[in-house]
Amino acid sequence: MTDKDLHPSSTHPPLPPTPEDEQFARLRLLRSRRVGITTYKRLLTEYGTAQNALAALPEVARAAGVSDYTPCPEGVIHAELKAARAAGARLVMLGESPYPALLAELDDAPPFLWCLGNTDLLSRPMISLVGARNASSLGTRMSRGLARELGVAGFVVVSGLARGVDAAAHLGAMDSGTAAVQAGGVDVIYPAENTGLAEDMSRRGLRLSEQPMGLQPMARHFPSRNRIISGLSRATVVVEAAAKSGSLITARDALDQGREVLAVPGHPLDARAAGCNILIREGATLVRSAADILEALSEGTAPARAPATPVPAAPPRPPAPLRTLKEAARLHQQILARLGPSPVAEDQLIRDLKAVPAQVAPALVDLELDGQITRQPGGLLTRVV
Repeated sequence: MTDKDLHPSSTHPPLPPTPEDEQFARLRLLRSRRVGITTYKRLLTEYGTAQNALAALPEVARAAGVSDYTPCPEGVIHAELKAARAAGARLVMLGESPYPALLAELDDAPPFLWCLGNTDLLSRPMISLVGARNASSLGTRMSRGLARELGVAGFVVVSGLARGVDAAAHLGAMDSGTAAVQAGGVDVIYPAENTGLAEDMSRRGLRLSEQPMGLQPMARHFPSRNRIISGLSRATVVVEAAAKSGSLITARDALDQGREVLAVPGHPLDARAAGCNILIREGATLVRSAADILEALSEGTAPARAPATPVPAAPPRPPAPLRTLKEAARLHQQILARLGPSPVAEDQLIRDLKAVPAQVAPALVDLELDGQITRQPGGLLTRVV
């Protein structure tokens, strides 16, 4: 018997990757340098599987002018998965149960969520409560009361685990269901003063994050966290907020996502109420109690009455064309070339680029998540230098 008989060659095609292999590869692809959510989705579309995309990534990077590129090492993903097992965290992937349906509607929906606690809460309707960290006693009492009443009405209350309004909202809804979206890794508690609350939520509620396990939160992580808070929810309620605050970023995200925005009014001389009063002046629903929130949601979901005269439907808008990776890289460079430490209005940037807003928006999200640009209140953008 020859060696050829012992080791016959096979003409069978290689076996397709298992779901576990593909999940590992997708996580590795997303964690690779310069791969934001838009690029991640485009790579999967172009190459079919994450393993194929990883193999092509160095050449893609070279075409975009980046030499000596290597994807995220496998050891980094093994370490992240090991840390998740130690913390008891579960990885939920976009497109699989129990990934929340409302969040999945977003163009920049996180491909993965690390979850600690009761993931059954992800399938229930949610409302976000956000506000000032240095909240007044009335603000924290209002937040806690709203959360408790919304929980009784069947909603999961979502917030950001910060001090002040966020903490009060989580406490008010602890018995009925509450979820915290964290800016850092799901196993990193911030601020430290909320350690007891966070540990209680991992047993009785839910903590979740799109960031890698063990990541310490930085300032640039909070704006991307805010879009998840609003994206999970049918409505975002701002309880107290200064004129320039992260809560207003969350409210803006909610508006961009087509969700309801509501605000609790405050005294005109209280700086902590300035942001809420601005929102109400600009059309946000005024909130005096949970009944106002439930009424606004009921009106927003009520079926419209048929018009007396049929109105022809408007033709659907064609989707923005899928740009190639080279075009995406070129647009990123054009954006960065026009930004610096001085804030530039997003509208002005789009006009300078002579580009379509639908194409620029996902590029900005990519650059923001990659830490190359930051968003300032009022729709202003700056480059991180």
